[in-house]
Amino acid sequence: MSSSDIFIGEIIGTAVLILLGAGVVAAVVLKRSKAQGAGWVAIAFGWGFAVMTAVYISSPMSGAHLNPAVTLAIAIKSGDWSNFPLYIAGQLIGAMLGAFLAWLAYYGQFKAHLSDPEVVPPPLDEGLVDKKAAPKAGPVLGIFSTGPEIRNVWQNLVTEIIGTAVLVLAILTIGLNESGKGLGPLAGLYVAFVVAAIGFSLGGPTGYAINPARDLGPRIVHALLPMRNKGGSDWGYAWIPVVGPLIGSALAAGIYQIAFA
Repeated sequence: MSSSDIFIGEIIGTAVLILLGAGVVAAVVLKRSKAQGAGWVAIAFGWGFAVMTAVYISSPMSGAHLNPAVTLAIAIKSGDWSNFPLYIAGQLIGAMLGAFLAWLAYYGQFKAHLSDPEVVPPPLDEGLVDKKAAPKAGPVLGIFSTGPEIRNVWQNLVTEIIGTAVLVLAILTIGLNESGKGLGPLAGLYVAFVVAAIGFSLGGPTGYAINPARDLGPRIVHALLPMRNKGGSDWGYAWIPVVGPLIGSALAAGIYQIAFA
């Protein structure tokens, strides 16, 4: 694989991943969406099949890492770090592009949702507002990135570590990207169901980022987009879905080297 193939493949693949993943959350959450209220099952399967679609599209070009945690584990396993920065750059750019495209696709729904007084109540008299008590996450941030149901730093971090370790260990043990020539015909489907399983079983506490680019790129886009009443981007939490998956990835790579290599 050439450097340009890796870079472009990761941009395209990660953009498709986030477009479809953020898209299913937008479909379930936003007002005036035909799928509003479809629930967690739709989100978990939607993200799983988003991964599958992105894997099959990008595998011939880049090997379909789509996730800095996967790239880190493969680098630890192989000892080859030469393309590590290229993969990360492509993934982050792709994640930002996918989030932007999801916003475009649901532009009218975002506007309707953020103008609904049930979602965004009118501001209190300025003298009564405690600015320090302002919400850390806006009403549509969950479409772009993850956040905890219970804000406990150690629990949230451990949840992301565990979820990512499961994902990465599953990927390493099926030999994903081992040959550098793409995936077998069932590997992408297998990974899709692993992601869905993680969503069902471990997604409740934090929303299962399990991918630093998937969380950070769209969070940056949320911060930049001109959406009225969008609220905060919760930067105080943003390090957890980056650091947690990277720790989980390194842990999974170590387990693989000890138990399977």
